[in-house]
Amino acid sequence: MSKNTTAPIIKLKTGIPGFDDITNGGLPQGRTTLISGTAGSAKTVFAVQFLSAGIEKSGEPGVFVTFEESPNDIRQNMVSFGWDIQKWEDEGLWAFVDASPQLAEDTIFAGSYDLGALLARIEHAVHKTGAKRVAVDSLGAIFTQLTEYISVRSELFRIASALKKMGVTAVLTAERVQEYGEIARYGVEEFVADNVIILRNALEDEKRRRTIEILKFRGTAHQKGEFPFTIMPGSGIAIIPLSAIELKQSSSDIRITSGNAELDKMCGGGFFRDSIILVSGATGTGKTLTVTEFIAGGAAIGERCLLFAFEESREQLFRNATGWGVDFRKMEEEGTLKLICRYPEVAGPEDHLINMKTEIERFAPNRVAVDSLSALERVATVRGFREFVIGLTSFIKHKETAGLFTSTTPSLMGGTSVTEAHISTVTDSIIMLRYVEMYGEMRRGLTVLKMRGSMHDKEIREFTIDGRGMHIGKAFKNITGILVGNPVSIPPNEMDRISTLFQDQQGR
Repeated sequence: MSKNTTAPIIKLKTGIPGFDDITNGGLPQGRTTLISGTAGSAKTVFAVQFLSAGIEKSGEPGVFVTFEESPNDIRQNMVSFGWDIQKWEDEGLWAFVDASPQLAEDTIFAGSYDLGALLARIEHAVHKTGAKRVAVDSLGAIFTQLTEYISVRSELFRIASALKKMGVTAVLTAERVQEYGEIARYGVEEFVADNVIILRNALEDEKRRRTIEILKFRGTAHQKGEFPFTIMPGSGIAIIPLSAIELKQSSSDIRITSGNAELDKMCGGGFFRDSIILVSGATGTGKTLTVTEFIAGGAAIGERCLLFAFEESREQLFRNATGWGVDFRKMEEEGTLKLICRYPEVAGPEDHLINMKTEIERFAPNRVAVDSLSALERVATVRGFREFVIGLTSFIKHKETAGLFTSTTPSLMGGTSVTEAHISTVTDSIIMLRYVEMYGEMRRGLTVLKMRGSMHDKEIREFTIDGRGMHIGKAFKNITGILVGNPVSIPPNEMDRISTLFQDQQGR
């Protein structure tokens, strides 16, 4: 009986953030991968980053074959990502094979056009540098010189076969006409390559959203579906691998203070150290005050606190905190607080997520607060916002850091927001702040709607705000409909009758 001597497929770690997660380890080594996308989908950036990451993280030389942009243009365009291609060329780690059009050349169409001389140049560059990675950008520029379908297919087979014989792992870029149509312009590219990856830059609700999808990974497993990605200045492509998130975070029984002694009692002794807390309420109900007390409570015992503010400036937050007896400026000077204010529209949700994760890594806080999540809805699609929320909350929980997020309800009296619909299921605690109209006067009410893993107060308590912060008082009596935004006063005798009926039903 003969033994099976077929070698398993080895994957080459690309070094592109998030990509090795969704590919379950990287690109199959020694094979060709087609990177297909419309104009502006980041095909060239991906190809360059594939080589750059190989040099920077693995010391693997690379060869870049360009058919469109000149080598000098590529060198200049990639400087903003921190990739010094000229330096790598001088060190013998990077080589260009320049097949880009020259201004003085006329385009010649010929069905018998072949790539023999070009492949010889690529092979020479691979041997000279000892390259392990090759990028070809792009196939469309080659095929414009071929007029017959058979020629396109045969030449593509020839390129793929030659790269395999050289023993390199290669990416080949190709153009497509639309985001959700044919895989590539000529309709044959995807059948010849071992692997096919699609980059998209789709317009949805007047917002651009970049995604990456692995369509084919011959003989090996990968994550399914589209994954959001962004292009970050100074670093390049960063993919957000939501499917790779695992529910393996530990769970702590240690309690931390909310910064308000009465709220701690309502929560059964405070928040858990690794919990995600959502504070929901209309504008002016005290959400930012809750954040301020949460931070002050941590800073008072030497914990490091990080606050992301998307609605108010630093000076506004300093002024507000001072008005409640909290000195944010002093906390920053002592190193217990880092305050980051950004306008939501300056970036997309993926960019915000990457930046926030980077700041959390750098500062290593014990507490993170975001005021408010609702502001980020303006710059995201529904799906993009949901992915942002899942990505941020899972990251914070894996860090075993307490996170407090605020959400603004769509009306003064309450109501469910899009934010709450996306975050409520992933939160451990939900605190609701509501206005209550009573006898021509507006009051404020607070309730702990959810406290995962702990008993908590079920009452809706009235609270007031003054120069010393939030003061939680007694529960509202004879009032119903507060949480749904339609408070109604019930006469005492009617309340007694309802209470009796409820007790009778419980007894049965």
